[in-house]
Amino acid sequence: MTILTDIETDALTEIFNVGAGRAALSLSEIVGDEVRLSVPSVEVLRTREIDERVLALSNARFATVSQIFDGPFDAEAVLLFTEEHALEIVRDMMGSQMSLAELAEFEQEAMCELGNIILNACLSAMADMLGITLNSSLPNYAVSSPAEISTRLASSESDDTYVLVLHIDLVIEKHHTEGHLIFLLSSTSLNKLVTHIQRYLSNINLS
Repeated sequence: MTILTDIETDALTEIFNVGAGRAALSLSEIVGDEVRLSVPSVEVLRTREIDERVLALSNARFATVSQIFDGPFDAEAVLLFTEEHALEIVRDMMGSQMSLAELAEFEQEAMCELGNIILNACLSAMADMLGITLNSSLPNYAVSSPAEISTRLASSESDDTYVLVLHIDLVIEKHHTEGHLIFLLSSTSLNKLVTHIQRYLSNINLS
């Protein structure tokens, strides 16, 4: 099993912090107010560990935005927020006083935009800092129960499937929302990612 060293984890956290900063700036322009988005921690887990570490934290349904990306390594990125938090984010993005019921019809479009901003900001930061090119699909939105997400993750699990998890804190107009950004990678893709991180660290040490 591939385990990131402390310095590799720190490097990856810094990469995603840069992406979070880019995403926060873009979101601030949309909502017309300050947006703070942080990436406080990075973990590498097996898919079966997601149940107890992420999904078990809430019995609510989750709003998910997913994208497939490929390049030197391939992965699926999934952004998770509880549906209640997702609607609060949509309300802030729409800048209106509509009820949560009225906002529901805008949920898919707004969440796809949010997911696209956050995922692409993180991926572009990774590509820029690691000196690679990553291509991504259009975002796909769904609302799922924890059980449905568990089933989906289990169906993708094999002996060489790993999950890179980022725990996200998102603050828009004094609303504090917690989410998770999950990357599903094969062991081959994870090893390739580690190789690029090591190369990035070597370049820093040489400069």
